[in-house]
Amino acid sequence: MNSQKRPGSKYLPVNFSAPFIRRPVGTTLLTIAIALAGMVAFGLLPVAPLPQVDFPVVVVRARMPGAGPETMASTVATPLERALGRIAGITEMTSNSSLGSSNVILQFDLDRDIDGAARDVQAAINASRSTLPTMPSNPSYRKVNPAGAPIMILSITSDVLSRAQLYDAASTVLAQKISQIPGVGEVTVGGGALPAVRVEAIPDAVNRLGLTMDDVRKAISGANANLPKGSVDNGSKFWLVGANDQLMNAADYKPLIVAEKDGRTIRLADVADVVDSSQDVRNMAVANGKPAILLIIFRAPGANIIETVDRVKAMMPQLASWLPGSAELSLCMDRSLTIRASLREVEKSLLLAMGLVILVTFLFLRNGRATAIPAVAAPVSLIATFGVMYLCGYSLDNLSLMALTVSTGFVVDDAIVVMENIVRRLEMGESPLRAALRGSKEVGFTVISISISLVAVFAPIMLMGGIIGRLFREFAVVLASAVLVSMLVSLTTTPMMCAQMLRPFGEEVAVRKRRLLALKNGSLSFAARFWMR
Repeated sequence: MNSQKRPGSKYLPVNFSAPFIRRPVGTTLLTIAIALAGMVAFGLLPVAPLPQVDFPVVVVRARMPGAGPETMASTVATPLERALGRIAGITEMTSNSSLGSSNVILQFDLDRDIDGAARDVQAAINASRSTLPTMPSNPSYRKVNPAGAPIMILSITSDVLSRAQLYDAASTVLAQKISQIPGVGEVTVGGGALPAVRVEAIPDAVNRLGLTMDDVRKAISGANANLPKGSVDNGSKFWLVGANDQLMNAADYKPLIVAEKDGRTIRLADVADVVDSSQDVRNMAVANGKPAILLIIFRAPGANIIETVDRVKAMMPQLASWLPGSAELSLCMDRSLTIRASLREVEKSLLLAMGLVILVTFLFLRNGRATAIPAVAAPVSLIATFGVMYLCGYSLDNLSLMALTVSTGFVVDDAIVVMENIVRRLEMGESPLRAALRGSKEVGFTVISISISLVAVFAPIMLMGGIIGRLFREFAVVLASAVLVSMLVSLTTTPMMCAQMLRPFGEEVAVRKRRLLALKNGSLSFAARFWMR
């Protein structure tokens, strides 16, 4: 009787699985808690097509209006390249120069901290300032991620309003509102520019009247200065002069006096074409055959693409109400469609793999109670892996879900090994509790060694460098985590379920004899006959 009350205490030392086998309620609650934590983490994981790989890239931009590409390359880009080339950790540096602008793109080592690299870039820009020509503003830099593709593109079209007016509404109202949506990291407005008055000088007319281009420039800047107007004071009262002398449209610029020659007043309209236009006339976008303004939306780091896209779509009616009545807001590109389809197929493959594993287990065991044990252990191991993914900062993408699909066969192996040894001891005449204690102790070290061996196989992938290593590191870590979680479940939940669910061998034989007798009498259904085969 004493051996039945405390089986294993006299013959076996305490093993890792023994506390969990003797406390089935606590083990059950622990298993449920792990599964619930994995379910909660599944809802919090971001969704992406591929693992998030941040490339430390810094772009330096310098502007000098009016300078040609050759001038920008020789006087601006070259001094910047010399100063920036002294920064440690640069793997690639490219530059391109255009009319009035130069961009220098710096790519650093993947292990380089982007914030530290940005500080070094700023120091190099300051050091090169003495070698640069006079520019309206100092060169600027910004941190970019070339792997971050836009998740949505919205277009604004109108048959009445100009592109400049649409751009003004998009940049001042819609872009700011969209940036406030959770998950949105950056909104870029393209396809146009802000409204502006363009003065296109006529060289022949300027030369014929004995003027220079600088005379035209001085006339425009002098008439458009926004300076303090002063105040009026009569001793007892004080007034501020609030007159606005800025010119806002082309009609106000045309009568400007450029100079007076031989008693003749030369106005701006005599030497230039003045039109209402936009700041950049070489930028254009087309949507559905119409000139359009594009709102290019990027996600924030770690944000769920699908949830972010759904939030933006839900806000589109409100965004459209803030536009003029003749403007139309429409969806041009939705990256979440392919991501949804891809993840849906991978999730189907994962569920199908899990179902096939359980079906094969049942076909070989031919026992519903025995099949239920790995059928619980395998899903719990996979669900708990979502919690590990959340702690590691990973996302639900094609590679992580593929790792879970591949690990389906691995996570069920440990449970079957433990259960098979416990069943063997049941057939030797031991009670379920005693068989669970002895069987789990005998194969405990085997299960641990098998799991560690599988993890060691994926260690080289975890340690790979470069872009490929960063992409597949998440695959290896997720697969290794699933194997380790399966090992813990197989040494805790699986032997506990065997002790509680499996029958003693003598009782099992008696049940089989009764079912076999019923089978001979023909009183069992086809499903029951297959069950007892």
